[in-house]
Amino acid sequence: MSDDPKPEGNQPAAARPSRQPIFLLPWPITALCGLLLAIQLASSLVLNEDGRQMMLTWLAFVPYRLVDQTAYLGGWVPLIWTTFTHAFLHAGWEHVGGNIVWLAIFGTPVAQRYGAVRTYALFLIGAGVGAWAFALTSHGPDEYLVGASGGIAALTGAAVRFIFQPAVVVIDEATGERKLLGRHLATLGQFVRNPTAGVFSLMWIVLNGIVPILPAMAGALGFAVAWQAHIGGFLAGLLLVPLFERRHQ
Repeated sequence: MSDDPKPEGNQPAAARPSRQPIFLLPWPITALCGLLLAIQLASSLVLNEDGRQMMLTWLAFVPYRLVDQTAYLGGWVPLIWTTFTHAFLHAGWEHVGGNIVWLAIFGTPVAQRYGAVRTYALFLIGAGVGAWAFALTSHGPDEYLVGASGGIAALTGAAVRFIFQPAVVVIDEATGERKLLGRHLATLGQFVRNPTAGVFSLMWIVLNGIVPILPAMAGALGFAVAWQAHIGGFLAGLLLVPLFERRHQ
């Protein structure tokens, strides 16, 4: 008989080391991050300058289409889809990288609570509201909107309605074990009265609101910061998230 140890695969299940997942992000957030990176990679390595310009023409959100319908191909019609498609384009690797970090932080609790369909719906609604908030103040022929910031801001606004609430814990009558059920979604009144949630939201809005008086910071990033889209998306997520709650929550 051989004295060689048995291969790991023949060990009892209890003796095998537990395997940790490679990615700790929920799969909807991982997939969205991957899509944003893939589009940026294609834009940087596959498209030439003419191709990138054509992509912006048909997929970036350009409010000036409403002012002069002859200035761009398609007139105002592309606004129907660019209200949302702009969220999948970025001005550069710094832009997409920063958005992915923010998406991972605040998209994760939203995806864990609502799942893929509701999370993506919130993201797209935030992108759309953010786009039209941008349109309220940006009418120049050279002004256009790209970036996932509005959609991510909506996920952030949705998250602050529950991540700062007390945890709901129950005790199993049979075992006496404490179990974490989650966190309730705060009403607007509870949200306002929660100092942590209130201070975070106020600081978030103020920091985005002062971006227009910090042109040096925007220039250092290599692109202008669409503060209007950020605030619009945040408020959309904050106010509309109750529509996405499951009935049993």
